Amino acid sequence: MTDPLTALQEDFKLFLQALWTQLELPSPTRAQYAIADYLQNGPKRLQIQAFRGVGKSWITGAFVLWTLFNDPERKIMIISASKERADNMSIFLQKLIIETPWLAHLRPKADDSRWSRISFDVNCSPHQAPSVKSVGITGQLTGSRADLMILDDIEVPGNSMTELMREKLLQLCTEAESILTPKSDSRIMYLGTPQTTFTVYRKLAERNYRPFVWPSRYPRKAKLSQYEGLLAPQIQADLDTGSLEWEPTDDRFDNDDLIEREASMGRSNFMLQFQLDTSLSDAEKFPLKMADLIVTAVNPTEAPESIVWCSDPSNVIKDLPTVGLPGDYFYSPMQLQGSWSPYSETICSVDPSGRGTDETTASYISQKNGFLYLHEVRAYRDGYSDNTLLDILKGCKKYNVSTLLIESNFGDGIVAELFKKHIQQTKQAIYIEETRANVRKEDRIIDSLEPVLNQHRLVVNRSVIEWDYASNKDEAPELRLMYMLFYQMSRMCREKGAVKHDDRLDSLAQGVQYFTESLSISAERQMAQRKLDDWNSMMEDMMDSPQSSANHLVFAMNKDQRDKARGLEDGKSLPTWI
Repeated sequence: MTDPLTALQEDFKLFLQALWTQLELPSPTRAQYAIADYLQNGPKRLQIQAFRGVGKSWITGAFVLWTLFNDPERKIMIISASKERADNMSIFLQKLIIETPWLAHLRPKADDSRWSRISFDVNCSPHQAPSVKSVGITGQLTGSRADLMILDDIEVPGNSMTELMREKLLQLCTEAESILTPKSDSRIMYLGTPQTTFTVYRKLAERNYRPFVWPSRYPRKAKLSQYEGLLAPQIQADLDTGSLEWEPTDDRFDNDDLIEREASMGRSNFMLQFQLDTSLSDAEKFPLKMADLIVTAVNPTEAPESIVWCSDPSNVIKDLPTVGLPGDYFYSPMQLQGSWSPYSETICSVDPSGRGTDETTASYISQKNGFLYLHEVRAYRDGYSDNTLLDILKGCKKYNVSTLLIESNFGDGIVAELFKKHIQQTKQAIYIEETRANVRKEDRIIDSLEPVLNQHRLVVNRSVIEWDYASNKDEAPELRLMYMLFYQMSRMCREKGAVKHDDRLDSLAQGVQYFTESLSISAERQMAQRKLDDWNSMMEDMMDSPQSSANHLVFAMNKDQRDKARGLEDGKSLPTWI
């Protein structure tokens, strides 16, 4: 018969149950047992992603004790997003060693043993490295060695908001790999909740850190693809044997409790924290969608009265490159409505910059009936040289620009003065308007673009997308992406520094903001007014000349044609039969 201590050594689930009893906690739940089993029998490199409140940090702390329970000579490092969190785990383990009778043999015997929140020893042979060491992810990692590394919630909103932050965090994870001792039983474990689609946990999965995902509810079939086949085997087995959609996966929280939490947290936070589903969170965090644009060939001089957007799969544009988020596509218009006529106004929006990595960008935008038309975007790396300014003005002549909109924050208005000189030399009739930004850039860009995109009022010329993708060919692929307008648009959020380069997007947002008041003009209202004017004109014709009016109807003449036929424009009367 196996003695109790041997049984505890052989089975971590049994050890966890005994420890929970010692702490006067309820017996571990199904999810907690499943996590314990994965910790004991999982691969050398693993991840555990489980809903908030399941107790994964406590379970992993118990696993640290179980590891030392089996082999006091093991060296363990606990890494968290903050030093304070790592220290709290260390203090928790020390308390358990002191207060748990069957862990008494782990208590250090030597007077010179380390016993602090930073690091501590158990009853083991003298060694340079402590038995357990706690450190923050940004702390001093180099120089340490460990047989077991536990990285607990290293990704938090504060260190993963932007692409640069995530790159830095991933680099720190790479450094952690070098700390692991080259033993066959050495292991690295990650515990945490992903923050976005771009989470470092996804990158780690690509590096063979096998995830174990346990959401609070069984996912709906429509959402299963979001988990990419990484659900815990127990969850997947349950789904394969029956219909359990949206039922609780564990008795840690019942259905009523989860409903209350979703109501109080908001749907997006609930889906992120409890369902480990980042798709909705990203939809909320990154509001500028490629799918909200209308992409078509844009005429340089005129446009229809209205353009109808449609997200039908048949309208997906498949022959244009897209650098947006996964599943975000460009759509062609469903219908062009009304007669074509010249634009109400065309402007050029310029975002100047100095020489270097930033770009001076110009966006050529027209407005008609509340729709905005992006003709072209130009970008330059030579600051505001004469060649750059003259080339921008060449574009102004091409699109018959009436207003040059320039951000004056850069250079304190000097760029506008240089433009004035070149405008005089080229003899163009262009009004210069300076704009000064006093709102944080990320908020300003989103506040300008999001309403327009949500109403599907921004029409983008196909050639803009083609040019944008082909630009900066000499740069490395990862750098090329950062300079692309539509990459900047899809990755823009309200966090400071969300996008490393945002010059092209800033230029577009500035031009859209200029037209904000004009956008209040409803295209539908314009068309309705035209129809009303047409009807009133036809009624007047009926009263003045019934025969002529009837003939005009037969010939399907519009108001302008009828007015001309009646001689109201050129003063010449035509035969009554016309």
